[in-house]
Amino acid sequence: MRSSVHLADAPSMADSLPSINFGFDDLRDRMARFTEKFDNFIAKGRKQVLADRNHFRINVAELQEEQRVKQKNIELLAHKSSDHARSIEKEAVETVEMHAAIASITQQRDTCAQHRDRVRAEIAAVRKQIAQRLAAQQQHAKAFDIQARFNNPELDFWQSYLAMRIDGMGVDRLKFVFTHVDEKNWAREAWFELDMEKTDYRVVCVKPKLEPDQIKTCLQRLNETRNIGVFLKGMRGLFTAALK
Repeated sequence: MRSSVHLADAPSMADSLPSINFGFDDLRDRMARFTEKFDNFIAKGRKQVLADRNHFRINVAELQEEQRVKQKNIELLAHKSSDHARSIEKEAVETVEMHAAIASITQQRDTCAQHRDRVRAEIAAVRKQIAQRLAAQQQHAKAFDIQARFNNPELDFWQSYLAMRIDGMGVDRLKFVFTHVDEKNWAREAWFELDMEKTDYRVVCVKPKLEPDQIKTCLQRLNETRNIGVFLKGMRGLFTAALK
């Protein structure tokens, strides 16, 4: 009995173990705060989703309105483009008609101009004929006068001595024709034309062909001395040498 009481009063092994504080209260408090934050996060997320959804709906409505306005503008522009195309087509037709009218007027003008030019040409031709007839009369008179200047005993001597004749070729121009310059054919002619229109005489035509420098030498002597006899003798010599 005494030992049983003694055992009851003695400390147990569980009482000798250290006490352990699991912190359930602190854990419960931290869980409560987490739950509150999580609920706030969920509520805030829902609010943000609703706001985004409303904003999206507003944007969609604005885009639909903008699309409607643009579609209306497109239809208006298409109508204007159609009107513009019709205007361009009308202007093109008017342009073709205008060009046709201009071409017709231009053709009439050209016809009138051609008629005018033809009349002017006829008038000029008549005037030219009159001038030619007057010039021919003057040439004949002048050629006769020039021929008369050489028609003297000295000229007769040179014509006979050089086997030569002189033909009038118009105003201030004479043709000198030589024969007996070709030993094989005494009848063969060699000639040249002398232009005396200016102070310095010029040889304008020669047959057969002579060297230009040789002709130039004879002409230079003639223009310096005015000795026609020496000139004619020199030209005959050139023909004779050329036909050998």
